[in-house]
Amino acid sequence: MGSLFRSETMCLAQLFLQSGTAYECLSALGEKGLVQFRDLNQNISTFQRKFVGEVKRCEELERILVYLVQEINRADIPLPEGETSPPAPPLKQVLEMQEQLQKLEVELREVTKNKEKLRKNLLELIEYTHMLRVTQTFVKRNVEFEPTYEEFPSLESDSLLDYSCMQRLGAKLGFVSGLINQGKVEAFEKMLWRVCKGYTIVSYAELDESLEDPETGEVIKWYVFLISFWGEQIGHKVKKICDCYHCHVYPYPNTAEERREIQEGLNTRIQDLYTVLHKTEDYLRQVLCKAAESVYSRVIQVKKMKAIYHMLNMCSFDVTNKCLIAEVWCPEADLQDLRRALEEGSRESGATIPSFMNIIPTKETPPTRIRTNKFTEGFQNIVDAYGVGSYREVNPALFTIITFPFLFAVMFGDFGHGFVMFLFALLLVLNENHPRLNQSQEIMRMFFNGRYILLLMGLFSVYTGLIYNDCFSKSVNLFGSGWNVSAMYTSSHPPAERKKMVLWNDSVVRHNSILQLDPSVPGVFQGPYPLGIDPIWNLATNRLTFLNSFKMKMSVILGIIHMTFGVILGIFNHLHFRKKFNIYLVSIPELLFMLCIFGYLIFMIFYKWLVFSAETSRVAPSILIEFINMFLFPTSKTNGLYTGQSGYTLIRKESEEEVSLLGNQDVEEGDHQVEDGCREMACEEFNFGEILMTQVIHSIEYCLGCISNTASYLRLWALSLAHAQLSDVLWAMLMRVGLRVDTTYGVLLLLPVIALFAVLTIFILLIMEGLSAFLHAIRLHWVEFQNKFYVGAGTKFVPFSFSLLSSKFNNDDSVA
Repeated sequence: MGSLFRSETMCLAQLFLQSGTAYECLSALGEKGLVQFRDLNQNISTFQRKFVGEVKRCEELERILVYLVQEINRADIPLPEGETSPPAPPLKQVLEMQEQLQKLEVELREVTKNKEKLRKNLLELIEYTHMLRVTQTFVKRNVEFEPTYEEFPSLESDSLLDYSCMQRLGAKLGFVSGLINQGKVEAFEKMLWRVCKGYTIVSYAELDESLEDPETGEVIKWYVFLISFWGEQIGHKVKKICDCYHCHVYPYPNTAEERREIQEGLNTRIQDLYTVLHKTEDYLRQVLCKAAESVYSRVIQVKKMKAIYHMLNMCSFDVTNKCLIAEVWCPEADLQDLRRALEEGSRESGATIPSFMNIIPTKETPPTRIRTNKFTEGFQNIVDAYGVGSYREVNPALFTIITFPFLFAVMFGDFGHGFVMFLFALLLVLNENHPRLNQSQEIMRMFFNGRYILLLMGLFSVYTGLIYNDCFSKSVNLFGSGWNVSAMYTSSHPPAERKKMVLWNDSVVRHNSILQLDPSVPGVFQGPYPLGIDPIWNLATNRLTFLNSFKMKMSVILGIIHMTFGVILGIFNHLHFRKKFNIYLVSIPELLFMLCIFGYLIFMIFYKWLVFSAETSRVAPSILIEFINMFLFPTSKTNGLYTGQSGYTLIRKESEEEVSLLGNQDVEEGDHQVEDGCREMACEEFNFGEILMTQVIHSIEYCLGCISNTASYLRLWALSLAHAQLSDVLWAMLMRVGLRVDTTYGVLLLLPVIALFAVLTIFILLIMEGLSAFLHAIRLHWVEFQNKFYVGAGTKFVPFSFSLLSSKFNNDDSVA
């Protein structure tokens, strides 16, 4: 179990990197992920470090790549993601890559800008054609002229739009036409009336189709308007109001011939713009497709290059400024790989003087390095969420692999529910290489990352479900019940035995709704069920009482074993850190306290199970009362579990007061002796007050914690009971109702009932109850188990590794 049982041995190494080979050496180290760098320039600000210019260059390249990814996604071009990660680019290719990306960005921006300009012009021309078509119905001119008027017309009988009447007006008639957003029409009309004092005539018509706004690109409903006015001052006011309401104003033709010429010209220009726009889009797509082929590798290369320069900024220079010095934490098992990586980097750079390393002694606490794989990673994350383990202390994750899913299954014990969970986790495990699962949403990604935890939780739940004999709240009779009902009848026994036993007859069966099986009657109880709970208990009225007693005792037994194992693991920590006195003064007293009190409780539970039979069960003493009497020392005689147990008896019953006085005298003499001893210790000037207070607090905390922690394990019983009752209620309210309907409508009703039962089972019993049991299992490990030996005050080993860099394109199109 090596590294998983205890964190790896670490050492502090000093790397001497030649200036010309530092980049290549760190590239080789990043590919292997062997070391964690220490920052040797903590007193220097980020902007004053040696390679800040190179970091800014990488950020500029990242900005360009972000723009490229955005444009590629906007064009709906798939982004290819390679299976292998490309290495960091050599220094000779960095400038070339930067020049190519900058040239590509300029070209794309120019083409995109031209495309947007063409698109905007096209939309404006389309709006203009719709405006001409609609306004043609507003005013019809029969005669083409440029009128000037001398008299004011009679408004009572003549229309203002009647051009024959306009001859008497002394002003010039003008028009403003265009399009306005549907939501601004009412406010626009009110503003025209208030500002122009009624010297305008406004006509509106809604377009049949929605058009795209040339400015925003949003598809909205438009109204075409035509404003008739006279006077230049009124015309200026109308145009300003149109600008305020962001109207799209277009020239209005004065004559029918001019209108026809404009429409012909618009149609020609629209066709030309469609052709040019399509060619521009095709060219832009070709450029983006070509860029998409290499954008993945460019993104990864820039990320690696930026990470390398960040690490170089953590290094310091020697006095000659020709050599970079770095300090790294490295597992001792990886020292040879570290040397080979430095040699590989020096060889790739072509340097004559290779980079090398030295191991330096240190008293600093190294980071904690625990190697995991895809199976153990989830369990290690559960432990690390409580706290990263201190350097070289026992790692609870190794034991959590078994204990965590087992304690979860004790609370979640149901064969059917566990099997559904197992199948779901097995589906995730078999398809773990599917790309969609790796790129799924946050909740689904949580399930995927914990797929092996779910797999074991489901598997253990199947086992505990078989022990509880519980499958969707129903029992399964696999081996035949060990109880024989026919043996309770009078006819099954000879006349001599009938007088000694309470048996059944036809009258008893007919007049009693509840019948009790007596295991002391010969032939009634034929032996225990081979696996788990006997299925006959599913029919019993006292089923809940029996299961509560069984599960409560089981919870206490499992909890005490779990906590005792934690105390034993603490001994391994004391042995490793060479604190043998802690074994004798801490661990052994803790074990004695735990075993002499709670271990004896387990002994009483098993003793009562094994010794007392059905015939003697009525005289069996209560374990709880016996356990309390251990501390109260009752004077009255009690029925013990075994021979030799009795109550506390005074030495002299007739002089109880005298005994108490003698006890007080002994206490006073002891106090005097303690005081004398304290004086002698004070004379020797030994000060161990801090250690004494620490141990006193620890002892009190441990003693009280053992009691509260043991009670805390009763949650195993409580959640198992809650899960079983919820499952039973769900079955009674749905499936039992559906199964009891007559055959005429039963089939039609049963299908939706089964569907509803399946949905509620998944969401309530699997997800909600599973989450509850999961959280309680975490609490039992963090608080009740790990606090017996696990400090969790370390720092996690974070290697300089390119594998930690994201190789996926984020949803926000960023590469950071």
